[in-house]
Amino acid sequence: MSAVAHQIFAALAMGLIGAIVFSGIGLVSGTDETTTIAPLTLLVVLLGVPPAGVFMFFMSGAVAKHMTHAIPTALLGIPGDTMAAPLLQQATALRALGVPHIALRKMVSGAIVAAFVAVPLAVLFAVLLAPFGSVITKAAPWVFLAAAVGIAWFSAGRWASVLLLVPFVLLIVGLQALTGHYGVKLSVSYFLGIAIGPLIADLFAVLSPVERRRMRREQRSTFSLAPDVKGWKGTFPNPLRVLDRQQAAWTVGTAAISSATFVFSPVATTVVMGEIVGARIKHAYQRLTTVIAARNGVTEATYIAEALIPLIAFGLPLSPVSAGPAAPLFNAPPRFSVDAATGQIHNLHTLMSSWEFLGYGLLSVLLAALIAYPLAMNHAHRAASFVARRLSHEAIIATFTGLIVVISVWEGQLLGLAVILTVGLFGGLLSRVFAFNTGVQFMGYYVAVLSVPALTKLF
Repeated sequence: MSAVAHQIFAALAMGLIGAIVFSGIGLVSGTDETTTIAPLTLLVVLLGVPPAGVFMFFMSGAVAKHMTHAIPTALLGIPGDTMAAPLLQQATALRALGVPHIALRKMVSGAIVAAFVAVPLAVLFAVLLAPFGSVITKAAPWVFLAAAVGIAWFSAGRWASVLLLVPFVLLIVGLQALTGHYGVKLSVSYFLGIAIGPLIADLFAVLSPVERRRMRREQRSTFSLAPDVKGWKGTFPNPLRVLDRQQAAWTVGTAAISSATFVFSPVATTVVMGEIVGARIKHAYQRLTTVIAARNGVTEATYIAEALIPLIAFGLPLSPVSAGPAAPLFNAPPRFSVDAATGQIHNLHTLMSSWEFLGYGLLSVLLAALIAYPLAMNHAHRAASFVARRLSHEAIIATFTGLIVVISVWEGQLLGLAVILTVGLFGGLLSRVFAFNTGVQFMGYYVAVLSVPALTKLF
């Protein structure tokens, strides 16, 4: 087998694995993209999977998750993940009207249409921005500083997030000095600590009698699962027929606009696009179904654009998604790295061409569509029932916790584990109390490792 054929086969295999794994994870309500996509993508990178395989695992996983997260959102009334939260209002209203199956179909169809629109447009915009890549790379320390402040300002925390960058960056710098004193250089552990910060904060909260009493529930959680109604033959209905012409047009339009942006919060972009669409449709039912289709399309388009544009054009994680769930594609020592001191970048930006990003990106969307779309359209009721009745959230938490402990000990022994606990607890508490989210925290990490050395050298 030739090297090219081997790379294509590995990429397809990893894309298939990503689509299957994250189609399942998307069924679990409340799962966060950064906590799930980032650690598993990092594991794939560290296992030595070829670059195209790493890329397809991430892309097919992200696209699949944003299809199946519609199932708990529409049928159970519980957000499937962070990006599904802006869809809950329309999903709840359609449940009240007795048509949750319609909400589900519109959401999933909007996602698949938007994904196929977003990949070529995001690659096109990235190619247009690429000529400025060398300038931005040389100015990386200052670009990261400006991007961190900008992303913090546009986050839910606003001024609190901007000001909290200072103590958070100082914490990273202090921990780097401490571990450096013992000859241990860490990078992955900081990344993992930020990714699972809210989880670590919750685990510590359970150990506190005060917090444990607050979190205790007197009775088991109950849910009402809406019936499943199928109105087509076969297993793969045409998404452009599930959406009417107006809904398809709005989904394509909002996806195209979202594909050109890469510095704004994905949740904020989803909300704004939904408001723009809703303000232009008078009929209540048509407005609900159109907005929910367009918004779920925007969740796909923003994730794709915010990963692809910085990766192809600059090789630097200059968006909330690229600094969060997609961070292992940019910086995962010893394989991928961004060195501000020398201006050298060694990651998927240097290992893949724009045509490869386009081709493998479209293949990723196709694989995710073949796995997640039929599951969501034909088996949503059974899947949601199984997850709600049989799947233990504690088991999922334990699985990810064990994975993170193994990676941290591999990188820095007990110091790596201590850094994860420290960064995770501090960042998790800041996220819960001040809405200092993980995207801002990742930018704070890059400010600590790239901008602070440049500032100290300047002054």
